[in-house]
Amino acid sequence: MAKGGTSPTGSAQRRAQRAQPDGAARAKSTVETKPAATAPARAALDLSNFDAVSRWLLDRTDFERIPATRATADLLKLDRMSALLQALDDPHTAVKTVHVAGTKGKGSVCEMTAASLEACGYTVGIYTSPHILTPRERIRINRKPVTEAEFTGLAQRVERALATIDLAPFDGEEPTYFELVTAMGFLHFAEQAVDAAVIEVGLGGRLDSTNLVRPEVVAITSLSLDHTQILGDTLAQIAREKAGIFKPGVPAITCPQEPEAMEVLRAVAAEVDCPLLILGEHIEFSRRFENSQPHGPRMRVSLTTARNTYEHLPVPLPGDHQAVNCGLALAVLDRLSERGFVCPESRVTSGLASVSLPGRTELAWRQPRVILDGAHNVDSIRALLRTLGTYVTYDSLIIIFGCAADKDVDGMLKELALGADKVIFTRSAANARAADPRDLARRFAEHSGKTPQSAPTLPEALAIAQRAVGRDDLLCITGSFYLVGAAKAHFNALAARKHAAAGAL
Repeated sequence: MAKGGTSPTGSAQRRAQRAQPDGAARAKSTVETKPAATAPARAALDLSNFDAVSRWLLDRTDFERIPATRATADLLKLDRMSALLQALDDPHTAVKTVHVAGTKGKGSVCEMTAASLEACGYTVGIYTSPHILTPRERIRINRKPVTEAEFTGLAQRVERALATIDLAPFDGEEPTYFELVTAMGFLHFAEQAVDAAVIEVGLGGRLDSTNLVRPEVVAITSLSLDHTQILGDTLAQIAREKAGIFKPGVPAITCPQEPEAMEVLRAVAAEVDCPLLILGEHIEFSRRFENSQPHGPRMRVSLTTARNTYEHLPVPLPGDHQAVNCGLALAVLDRLSERGFVCPESRVTSGLASVSLPGRTELAWRQPRVILDGAHNVDSIRALLRTLGTYVTYDSLIIIFGCAADKDVDGMLKELALGADKVIFTRSAANARAADPRDLARRFAEHSGKTPQSAPTLPEALAIAQRAVGRDDLLCITGSFYLVGAAKAHFNALAARKHAAAGAL
């Protein structure tokens, strides 16, 4: 290893240092916060257990749950998050990070990067959103979610820090759900002294609460129109928000983009003196599709630089778009090797092979076959349908669909009309932003001339689908991570009942 490199064996020593009461020389804040004695009085909180913490978080502003408007965009600020992190002794400065933004593929790039680093012997934190079943999924080390006790303890420490802050300069606005959980994630990674943390941007980039890290490398995945009420309604506006994570001197990697978006990425990179590298242009990259026994259809990718050669590595997730995401992950690993990380091809290959991504083309049930996918914009729905057509053999495709009302609903419905044989519209009870299934059905019929069905709840939609699906058909549930989460919980419970019944025989 080069002098000054990053060794996996160093994490144990750093974790021991972090356990010291003084916080082991973390960077100290240069901005004063009011001591607890002078901070405004706060109501007593019960954060004694995981359920209480979950309720505490749900009482906060949550951009994933409230309707997106230009007014909600005004709540996106970094000063409030900065004050909270300063009160926690700036844990985000204690860890080397990879920062990933984009419209599609952020989660995939994060998972592939984290799994590869873990296989190379590093202790890796990963922070992603949204979650499928539990918010603990958002904060993981070596891909294992924090325990309920850990989650509870982190929340308690963040709340104690929050109590020392005078919120008056922030118009009295409390930190949001995402800000609090982000702070909890940074605190956990610092206390556990991970070798690296892979951080997924929540919304946009420039004003996202993760954007206080000083990363080793950043990545921008594929850009398309989404969250337009907050980020802007053109690709150029969205690209500028995503490029807000660029930092002076920190290498940034992206994939080919639409010209309108790429022009902005190049311009922002030049403005902040950030070296921008484009997959396939500055970094040698290729991909190919194969269909062979015993592996079946899959993509392979190759990436070559002066430091590393990754040849014909199997892409762990289905879809041509996942080949690009895999290429971005490999390019991130290559840049990390400049920072002292050692990522040999054999170990990276092993790490990629271990990747799984819940809620993305996930097989939830085998008879009938049920696929769950959180595709929630036009491009994602298009990619999902293309992937299913390429990787899965079926007679008819039946889709249960529900989405947020503030998405490009008509665009998604047009894609469904092209790829689905039957569509059943429903909604997740947990999503206050969910579109009315009857309205979705009406609009779908107008676009397609087909006759869909609708159901007010997911169980009722599943009952309709069960009557329609044949042995060789495929059922796909998509349109919203809320809907996917509800479906995953349903099939997990079904599997548990089936297992219990089998054990009783």
